[in-house]
Amino acid sequence: MPRRQSNQLARLIAVVVLVLISAAWSMLSGNSSSSTPIAPTQSRAERNPTQTPGRPTRAPATEAAQVAQSGLPTIARVQLPAEARTTLALIDQGGPFPYSRDGLTFQNREGRLPSQPAGYYREYTVETPGSDDRGARRIIAGRDGERFYTDDHYDSFKEIIR
Repeated sequence: MPRRQSNQLARLIAVVVLVLISAAWSMLSGNSSSSTPIAPTQSRAERNPTQTPGRPTRAPATEAAQVAQSGLPTIARVQLPAEARTTLALIDQGGPFPYSRDGLTFQNREGRLPSQPAGYYREYTVETPGSDDRGARRIIAGRDGERFYTDDHYDSFKEIIR
């Protein structure tokens, strides 16, 4: 192979390797929808020092499909477990709900959801097959129609895209 073609091939391989490394680094550093949640000890200001308290920033256009305006990862309604879709339907029709704690105020004590006035959020149980109790899965409904899903009892949330 002539030297010029060999150099071009080497450059092409280098570019491909850099793109693959960049994509892998992006996934590992938390720029994907399956990222590890931010440590709960960090304040909202530490997570995003330019953010005005109580006002989530918009996600960059490149991450629009993965991160909602709330700053949380997203999940499409069709990607939710069937039990979560059933709970969403019950919320939309106003009940009746199978658990006495469904519809009670969610306090957001850990501050993992966008800051809102007391009473803004309500919590609903998502049935967990095989569980002896309510399980760890919940949907949190905001007064303005936003919905959030957790499958680890409030340790992390995804905003539901309808």
